[in-house]
Amino acid sequence: MIQWKEEIIIEANIEKVWELFFDKNIKKIMPKVEEHTLIEKKEGEVGARHEQKYREGKRVETYIVETLAYKDGEDEKQKQISFVLGKAFEINLTFTLHKIDETHTKFIYEGQNRGVNFVGRAMLKLGGKKSNQNVVQEFMQQVQKEAMKG
Repeated sequence: MIQWKEEIIIEANIEKVWELFFDKNIKKIMPKVEEHTLIEKKEGEVGARHEQKYREGKRVETYIVETLAYKDGEDEKQKQISFVLGKAFEINLTFTLHKIDETHTKFIYEGQNRGVNFVGRAMLKLGGKKSNQNVVQEFMQQVQKEAMKG
């Protein structure tokens, strides 16, 4: 299993950063997501389920993303999701935002990637933490870049 918890300060209002995690904006922060379709409950509701299509090279993976937690407070916002990728990996992600002031937001990105079978566990060992760390950093930079656009 690979786990991570990283945080950065983004020079943007918490509401502007939070909007990036709405369904309509998901492709801005996750460019490899080709489709993100609500199939159960409502966006922002615990138990909401989305069918997501993700492109990796020529392959397109389809999986169900479930919202495990959702908090939309004035000074703290959080969304936790879970999905199984390629029948091999169970991925849990948590996006937390803390309002520092009107123009600064702390973004905490944590998660874990667990192999659910022999193939998944072997691939995690081979892929290693370094490549996962690169993916985490790229995602955080993408969120920061989008949040700071005029």
